[in-house]
Amino acid sequence: MTTDQNNMQVSLPQRSIRIENLFKEYVPGKPILKDISFEVQGKSSVAIIGASGTGKSTLIRCVNKLIPPTAGNVFISGENITKLQGSELREARRKIGMVFQEFNLVERLSVMENVLCGRLGYLTPWRAWLRKYPQTDIDQAYELLESMGLYDFARQRADSLSGGQRQRVGIARAVMQDPHVLLADEPTSSLDPKTSVEIMELLVALSEAHDIPLVINIHDVELAKRFTSRIVGLSNGGIVFDGPPSELTEEHLKTIYGGASWLQ
Repeated sequence: MTTDQNNMQVSLPQRSIRIENLFKEYVPGKPILKDISFEVQGKSSVAIIGASGTGKSTLIRCVNKLIPPTAGNVFISGENITKLQGSELREARRKIGMVFQEFNLVERLSVMENVLCGRLGYLTPWRAWLRKYPQTDIDQAYELLESMGLYDFARQRADSLSGGQRQRVGIARAVMQDPHVLLADEPTSSLDPKTSVEIMELLVALSEAHDIPLVINIHDVELAKRFTSRIVGLSNGGIVFDGPPSELTEEHLKTIYGGASWLQ
């Protein structure tokens, strides 16, 4: 390899997400998010915790611009996506893998077709309409399904799977995008405890294997402490805790969730 090639590899930006001074108001003067700032790089995993209605899902939706922030900026691997529109926004969204609470699969399609949907943003409109994927994408999808224990289900309809299997398909679809950040919005809320642990293990393992920053909205504090390397606690739309799980105390949890009776 030449010196120039080495320099080119060194200069490639690390996959990252940076949120700067993010505000969101649905009603003027009543912010849901207040001056949110944090950064996640490489294979780090961050859990966003907080009471219902404190802005966790709004934060995720501002990051992938399903809703526009009122103020502030979101950078994905150094690119500010906040002001992007049209084709530029669609291209930038390829860098944002999303795992949904309710899976958001196309139930009538096969597992394989759902996973390959993660590549639609890379196809021309004609090829996307016909679902004509390159063989390299198909091979990658099979490898991913095999690594998740879903290879034998590739041709089954998505609606024939269990909840845990559907969530694995949703995760595989997100990873197929080759994202620069992986967002998960309450990915375990509709799953039993055993499956929830398996899904968290899978998300963190994929983040580490592919060097993808992972940001998870989650209600289960114990799962957050067990699996993620950092916790960001929200209260009244602002950050009131940001640190490793080992430093999250009961006093912090009282501030985040309000009161102490729920801790008993």
